[in-house]
Amino acid sequence: MALTQKFLLFCCFSFFFSTLSAAQTSFRPKAIVLPVTKDSSTLQYLTQINQRTPPVPVKLTLDLGGQFLWVDCEDDYISSSYKPVRCRSAQCNLARSKSCITECYSPPRPGCNNDTCALMPDNTITRTATSGEVGQDVVSVQSTDGSNPGRVVSVPNLIFTCSGPLFLEGLANGVKGMAALGRTRVSLPSQFSAAFSFDRKFAICLTSANAKGVVFFGDGPYVMLPGIDVSKNLIYTPLILNPVSTASAYFEGEPSADYFIGVKGIQINGNNVPLNTSLLAIDKEGVGGTKISTVNPYTVLETSIYNAVINAFAKELSGIPKVASIAPFGLCFDSTNIGSTRVGPAVPQIDLMLPNGNFWRIFGANSMVQVKNNVLCLGFVDGGASPRTSIVIGGYQLEDNLLQFDLATSRLGFSSSLLFRQTNCANFNFTSNA
Repeated sequence: MALTQKFLLFCCFSFFFSTLSAAQTSFRPKAIVLPVTKDSSTLQYLTQINQRTPPVPVKLTLDLGGQFLWVDCEDDYISSSYKPVRCRSAQCNLARSKSCITECYSPPRPGCNNDTCALMPDNTITRTATSGEVGQDVVSVQSTDGSNPGRVVSVPNLIFTCSGPLFLEGLANGVKGMAALGRTRVSLPSQFSAAFSFDRKFAICLTSANAKGVVFFGDGPYVMLPGIDVSKNLIYTPLILNPVSTASAYFEGEPSADYFIGVKGIQINGNNVPLNTSLLAIDKEGVGGTKISTVNPYTVLETSIYNAVINAFAKELSGIPKVASIAPFGLCFDSTNIGSTRVGPAVPQIDLMLPNGNFWRIFGANSMVQVKNNVLCLGFVDGGASPRTSIVIGGYQLEDNLLQFDLATSRLGFSSSLLFRQTNCANFNFTSNA
């Protein structure tokens, strides 16, 4: 790229970020906080933002590896502050759009304007993608000092993509789109950090149904009642970039927006599980490896890994009577013979072995699912013989664990179970005003 082109591109990005930064003048938040709930019907994790002028609460399915925020713009989207993103604009370049909508065959409205930038929203629940207009609108969110919610702050020109109501198939009732937290410059973490000039970090802390978890944008502290800073004493491991997109539809050369980590092996009760370790690496086609997901309700394992894990787990728990399996699980036990601990059912611990001797320990609260009275099942599912990703760590295994994603240094910090620290992810003090 010529020097003049680089200079112009730098100027465009600088203008874009300064426009986002106009979100605040007299008050600059340290961090942003969003509530997260779990839908009991779909097991999706949901959050909510206020968008548009006048502001409208928009319920969204949380997508950790999503590329950008997308919402339904056809069903009653009314906003005086909506602006389409024009082709070849700085915002279009930032979003890495590869196509334009030259002509829309209906009267102009949000989601349908001529000469606009286009992206492909990805419904990662149904694994379908479509084409949609890129737009900008006001988004209002709540600030935090890490301990309490603070005043509401706004981003006047947050980039998102429009879809239609048919694209909401498979999402929880009342949801209008997906909130993307992935590794792109137009995901919510990237846009919030640009708008408010805080660190390119965010953290998720998920809970089970009937409780309220949290997403923090910005650095810690992340304080849970009774005054425990759960951002301390995290274990760190590198985030790995998959060079091939894992989206439902993508252009050649696009990297994945998902968060991958380097799992080297699995131990159960300290014993190695025999695995084909080549499946744990990402090959040149982007196949294999381990990613973290909020759209998969349970951890999904490639068939040979799954069989090895359930066989090893059953062997370690051979003294407990097994019962008929209950879909989607393949290994279930009579829970009347399983005791309880602070970190859930008293079952063998599962360790995901990481680089530098670290490990992610999964205790009974995150490994065993109570599917009915007196039946506990191992909460892992068979992902088939040839999945795109060999291990997908699902939402249930994340609950009551704090995970901090540092985009600047490309590393993951994780707490292991907060139950050991006599708190959990439902203990952020949403009721207090800073």
